[in-house]
Amino acid sequence: MKNNIPVPITERTFEFAVRITKLCNLLDQQPGTPRLLANQLFRSGTSIGANLAESQSAQSTKDFISKQEISLKEAKETRYWLRLLIETDMIESERIAKLLDECEQLIKILAQSIVTSKKKLNN
Repeated sequence: MKNNIPVPITERTFEFAVRITKLCNLLDQQPGTPRLLANQLFRSGTSIGANLAESQSAQSTKDFISKQEISLKEAKETRYWLRLLIETDMIESERIAKLLDECEQLIKILAQSIVTSKKKLNN
């Protein structure tokens, strides 16, 4: 929320992708495993918003749900990579705690959107 106004999910996922990109840039400057993980994190973390943006131009409700489900899968993968970075001590948990929290929130929002869309489709 900005100034008590909810931020649209498309904007939240874009801002999330910006933050992921900055984190990956930092990781990419390190040799070895952090660089490899940065590639995985970058792909999944930026794909959330990209697929969500595609869902906004869906050709049908089924297409919309499909794109939303892809976004959800990518969000869950992103959560995995963030947790792995923390648990392997490649980055301090405090440094990405807010990013991980935002990822959790996006997962919940996307999951609820899918449930709601499926209910509308079946009615």
